[in-house]
Amino acid sequence: MKNGMLNFTTKTFAIFFVFLFVVSNLMAQSIYERPQIKEFIDRVNTYQLNHPWKEYDDNWIRGTYYAGVMACYFATGDTAYLEQTDKLCTSLKWKVPTLPPVHPASGANLLTVGQSMIQSYMAKPEKSKIRGIIDHLDNPNFRNPKGNPHQWYYENGTRYVDALFTGPPTLAMLYNVTGDQKYSDWMDAMFWDVYGKLYNTDTNLFYRDKRFFPSNKKGKRIVWSRGNGWAMAGIARILEYLPMDHGNYKRYESVLKSMAAALKECQAKEGFWYPNLANPDHAPFKETSGTSFFIYGIAYGINNDILNKDEYLPVVKKAWKSVTDEISKEGKVQWGQLVGDQPVNLSKDDSHEYVTGTFLLAASEMYKMNLKGK
Repeated sequence: MKNGMLNFTTKTFAIFFVFLFVVSNLMAQSIYERPQIKEFIDRVNTYQLNHPWKEYDDNWIRGTYYAGVMACYFATGDTAYLEQTDKLCTSLKWKVPTLPPVHPASGANLLTVGQSMIQSYMAKPEKSKIRGIIDHLDNPNFRNPKGNPHQWYYENGTRYVDALFTGPPTLAMLYNVTGDQKYSDWMDAMFWDVYGKLYNTDTNLFYRDKRFFPSNKKGKRIVWSRGNGWAMAGIARILEYLPMDHGNYKRYESVLKSMAAALKECQAKEGFWYPNLANPDHAPFKETSGTSFFIYGIAYGINNDILNKDEYLPVVKKAWKSVTDEISKEGKVQWGQLVGDQPVNLSKDDSHEYVTGTFLLAASEMYKMNLKGK
């Protein structure tokens, strides 16, 4: 009897531990599968809608948030995200900001929210949705390629890498929906000018702007994570809307590949990227906005057969876990560096609307990937 009871107890424990093992593995994998990713998307978006940084914003902060919203619409097909975007664009009268030409803000930044307007047009074509941004670009009184063809995308008189997300993808989208070659030409002129001045071909990463060139900066190098995130995400969005036979498609693709290889080498073992890619000790904190941008760009590369899946899937999985671990139960994406132009110290409570946008972009590509059972 005792032996029988012992055998029963042993078997029960064995079954229990096998059950725990299976459940723990399922839980570990669930963050890579569509049901859990959609839950993240809905929770994060709901939190952001209920906690806007201010009531009205038509510039890059809300524009980046809604870039993520529309990416999630196209990935999931959930029409609530399209309706949310249309509500915003209607409140803006389907127009981009019209700051005076002398304003120091970048003309490229002003185009950010235009991406959501064009993508809404792609979902449900109505010419009124894109008339505002077309008129803006055709008006020489604004800071645009017609008003100042050589410096319209400068910030305070200089090139800066963030603009590669706000400007060229918008022009790629307009080229996609209109077929007008001038948008492709403007996109190429802007991107390759900024690339030529700020991209370091030795490291395959971007400096934020000329202030951070080694010759202009004493001490250790500063290679800003989110700055490179803006570029990485911008390239992915350009590739999404450029036809593959476009003259520079392969060139954009090559930059994405080179950046992905460089980022793979400086990823922290926990999965995230530090604010300064060249020096983890500069600001030794996990940072979710740059990391989310990198997930988006690398996952896009995997999903579109640009990057080798066997090589980059482990990079994406570690990064995705590092970011999803920092989503609060309410849906706040924590550890997101506040508005700035270089690495700084940050705290767990730091976040912003554009941080939400970077996460939603990452989530849209992870949803497409749908790593069920992998």
